[in-house]
Amino acid sequence: MLFQQAKIKIGAKYIRAFWIKLSGKNLIVLRGQKGYVMCGYLNLKVAQKFGDAAVKIVGVSTIRQALKSRVHSLTTYAAALGIRKGQPVKKVLARIA
Repeated sequence: MLFQQAKIKIGAKYIRAFWIKLSGKNLIVLRGQKGYVMCGYLNLKVAQKFGDAAVKIVGVSTIRQALKSRVHSLTTYAAALGIRKGQPVKKVLARIA
């Protein structure tokens, strides 16, 4: 399989989780209404430039691992939502859902 998508309930809202197989590595994005969590495959500086509330996680290759990870780095727009470095992704999802 080269692509996987899931709808994950966070409280009364949902986020979308995407997993894409690229060049032997996996691209993972967890997308909410207010922002998203991205794996190290994507560029945080570009997300900052575009004004996105984006959170970067590293060392994950599945959606399940992403949900158990912690914030590695984030944009100032994500920080404005109350998200902090080291925070569990599950808490982040509640803020961006």
